[in-house]
Amino acid sequence: MNLARLVRRQLLSLSGIGLVLGALFFAAALTPTLIPKSYLTQGVLAGGCFAIGYFAGVLWRRLWHYLELPEPSARARSIANALAAAACLLVVIVFLWRAAEWQNSIRAVMKMAPVETAHPLKVCVIALITFVVLLVLGRLFALLARFLATHTGRVIPRKLANVIGVLAAGLLFWSIASNVLINTAFRALDSSFRELDALHEPERPQPTASDRTGGPASLVKWNELGRTGRRFIASGPTATEISAISGRPARDPVRVYVGLAGGATAQARARLALEELKRQHGFERKILIVVTPTGTGWIDPSAMDTVEYLHHGDVASVAMQYSYLNSPMSLLFQPEYGAEAARALFAEIYGFWTTLPRDKRPKLYLHGLSLGAMNSEKSAELFEMIGDPIAGALWSGAPFESRLWRSITANRNPGSPAWLPEFRDSRFVRFMNQNGPTVAADAPWGPMRVVYLQYASDAITFFAYRDAYQAPAWMSAPRGPDVSPELRWYPIVTMLQLALDMAVATNTPMGFGHVYAPEHYVDAWIAVTDVHDWSTEALAQLKAQLAAKARTTGAGNIDDDSDRGG
Repeated sequence: MNLARLVRRQLLSLSGIGLVLGALFFAAALTPTLIPKSYLTQGVLAGGCFAIGYFAGVLWRRLWHYLELPEPSARARSIANALAAAACLLVVIVFLWRAAEWQNSIRAVMKMAPVETAHPLKVCVIALITFVVLLVLGRLFALLARFLATHTGRVIPRKLANVIGVLAAGLLFWSIASNVLINTAFRALDSSFRELDALHEPERPQPTASDRTGGPASLVKWNELGRTGRRFIASGPTATEISAISGRPARDPVRVYVGLAGGATAQARARLALEELKRQHGFERKILIVVTPTGTGWIDPSAMDTVEYLHHGDVASVAMQYSYLNSPMSLLFQPEYGAEAARALFAEIYGFWTTLPRDKRPKLYLHGLSLGAMNSEKSAELFEMIGDPIAGALWSGAPFESRLWRSITANRNPGSPAWLPEFRDSRFVRFMNQNGPTVAADAPWGPMRVVYLQYASDAITFFAYRDAYQAPAWMSAPRGPDVSPELRWYPIVTMLQLALDMAVATNTPMGFGHVYAPEHYVDAWIAVTDVHDWSTEALAQLKAQLAAKARTTGAGNIDDDSDRGG
């Protein structure tokens, strides 16, 4: 009975205007963004948005009281609240009814099968649980602030004590969240990812050839490569497989990788990578690519297999692991992750490369996906390459925190869309998506070629904190081919939707979201590395074979892409 009275008292204490605003936020959270959502993620998002709307209403009410502004009569307030509640309830019902239609509008542009229902009852239950949890935390915060204000108010004026109580409670909650919860979560995740990284797959034996990384004569031990490093070294096309498609003689590509266990510091691992690359005669190849992996050390096979086919295996690539954590976590909480390692590896490789005769050394390129793209951007400074520039770079799925990408996009040519910009005369940098570039393929390049491969549906690229108060430019017409026409901007809610989209950006079909397709890498590498010796028919066959292989890779296969975007 006491419990029933407690629940009833808590229900009666809820703010009317808070519930109204919460309902509107809840409804807005049901609208589509970039990635299709399950009922679980949709429910958590809607519940979180309801809590934020409720908090905004409570804050508005408290501020009104605090400023001692005139209040309407109790009768007028009751009538207004009832009408507003009825209107909001109607809005929620309509939005729940249309939720499946909106989800299907995203699935349609991604060529996914439609869903029959968005499971509105499950969404509401999950949203309610989420709201209750956040409400309890909010009331604990209010109790703490009131407690601190009461004790502080004994020595200072009441209103000043209230402000100090709120600030002190906020500081305490933030300190617990950032220093305890987030750091503890990071340590736990880092530990679990480290254990996962150390796992050996019995299906992936150690190389026996002396010219392979991890082999008997290698400077890098097989058990120190890490799971993603072993996957990179053991995979990739052979000379025979390349010749079967190209119809021309080919070589086995050179792949060098150094895991976190390969050295105590980034500089030590970079020096080891350089020596291993020299041992395998990587500097005698036609193409040399310095690859910056994603957070977990994963390298996209769609990217590397493609360029090795296009250049008949006459390619050497070198990479170095810098983390066990996945990219979305690192981007939101530790965006500086990996910059030091990327810089160390480039400095070692570039420093040796510049000592070689210009007519006998390979063309040097940079590549990275996701967090790897951002750190690859940071690895080289333009001023140090003016006298001896590299040949170019291919960066795919560059995150929203990428400094160079953000600057180029912000300064794009007038009239070009934010999701596929054109920059000046396109001699230095070009953007590509599923449909290729907007610039003609025969348009002249400058001495260095940079291509950004990105999809308009990739939230990791197009998320921005300012989406909370300003509609993003990529949402303006014309929109990207893989963005729902039903998408609308809502203050605060859209930013939260996109933040959740980042977490599930790799759950899309290949060629959408943050899952980059090999056939699109083919076009990008052709532009970056200036490929001219493939016929149109041969390229079509290459794209078809790589696409078929990538799309048949599934869970349970040792070469699956479970680390994609990590």
